[in-house]
Amino acid sequence: MIQQLFNFLGYYIPELVCIVLMTTLLMAEAAVKDEHGSRSKIVGYAMAMLSLCLFFLFQNLGEAPVHIFHNAITIDNFSTLVKIIMVLGTMGAVFLSFNSKDIYTNLKSEFAIMAVGVLIGGMLLASANNMLTLYLGIETLSILSYVMASFKRDESTSTEAGMKYALYGGLTAGVMLFGISHLYGMLGTIQFIDMIPKLAALEGANLAIVMISFLLFFAGIGYKISVFPFHMWSPDVYQGSPIPVTLFFSIVPKMAGLAALVRVSFIFFNSNSILNVTWIGLMLVISAMTMTVGNVTAIGQSSVKRLLAFSSIGHVGMMILGVVTLNEQGVSAILFYGVVYMFMTMIAFYITSQLSDMYGTDSYDVFKGLIYKHPTMALIMASVLFSLAGMPPFSGFVAKFNIFSVVIEKKLYGIALVAGINSVIALYYYMKLAKTMIFGQADGEVKVTGFTPMTQAVVIAMFVPVLFLGIFWEKLMEISSNATLYIK
Repeated sequence: MIQQLFNFLGYYIPELVCIVLMTTLLMAEAAVKDEHGSRSKIVGYAMAMLSLCLFFLFQNLGEAPVHIFHNAITIDNFSTLVKIIMVLGTMGAVFLSFNSKDIYTNLKSEFAIMAVGVLIGGMLLASANNMLTLYLGIETLSILSYVMASFKRDESTSTEAGMKYALYGGLTAGVMLFGISHLYGMLGTIQFIDMIPKLAALEGANLAIVMISFLLFFAGIGYKISVFPFHMWSPDVYQGSPIPVTLFFSIVPKMAGLAALVRVSFIFFNSNSILNVTWIGLMLVISAMTMTVGNVTAIGQSSVKRLLAFSSIGHVGMMILGVVTLNEQGVSAILFYGVVYMFMTMIAFYITSQLSDMYGTDSYDVFKGLIYKHPTMALIMASVLFSLAGMPPFSGFVAKFNIFSVVIEKKLYGIALVAGINSVIALYYYMKLAKTMIFGQADGEVKVTGFTPMTQAVVIAMFVPVLFLGIFWEKLMEISSNATLYIK
């Protein structure tokens, strides 16, 4: 038994690294002096340990899949690649937090602690193989997120963001737990593998009750990835939270929730039963509404953070289209999209953060004439906006093309048309911001001074995959194609 436990722990090294990191960060924060230099060492240590976690995840990529801890956790290529995306997103958010004025100096190391805690919950959620583990992952991820949203204690918008996030989160968690309890009552087990044959044996009223239970269960996941109609919290929380927190929320919780949605859909609804038809129909409606609400509402925004919030809602709606295909090509398209989305989102928030620090606002006005104030960052931001809109030759085009390909291959022409219309709508508001940067008249001759050489180097490094994955995309697509789900 002890030997088996140690064998299981060998597969769980990336998560153990993060747990050790969070524990040591807590102790270091309790002992550190209130000096910027001391906190920079803590943040540096966090980045080093996250890099170590990333190393072990890459080591796991390609290893044989396995269920560990009595089938509670699944370690497969799919969950490993999702974790890589989440760790990279966490590293990007931690680095930005250290260079952003939006996070108070005495809270920079606390931000790293909270971010790593949320990351641990996200990694647990991505590998969850029973209902209890999945719920624990969501709650671990959520509770610390509420604190992060209200990091700026002296500002009412931040405390309001934390309160709204907590209220929505508590409600949806209760609804989700209610659905899980119904499923356990109907099926007598919480293990995914054991639930499959029992679901197949249900009929009549019992089948209807189970479907309603799954709808209640979906509320918890839908809230985390902010799909319609669980998206209402997202814009207000994004606007009220500090920009590094907003960046973090855009990547880590969303990718974790999408991973859980993909796994649940493939395990329970990959058949020709009435459950499958109902679930896929639900996903199609949610995807169409999420894309439409996100993109249409983004048009009228004057805050770039709110714009990016609604934009992220639209992108989640697009990624859900990979779920409805219920095949490996759909999973591959989601993973490719997730990698590209991560880099695009980080660049957009990095540049927004620097301008917000300088001007004290994230409105469109601070982007006016950026091409004259800082040509390099303006051109990169404009290119990222083109990529987010899905324009060639950038990687965003390939990501959307992959999604359209798998949907059309499934002959889902109606939802493909809806996605196409939404891409045109998205192009409008992205180009509106790009036009402001390139053709807008700058107010005064003030130069943008916030882009340090280090920040510029990081932004340029993140832009490289956005550019080159639109041309040399085969290798990432191969990795995504090999990142299959382990369902046995």
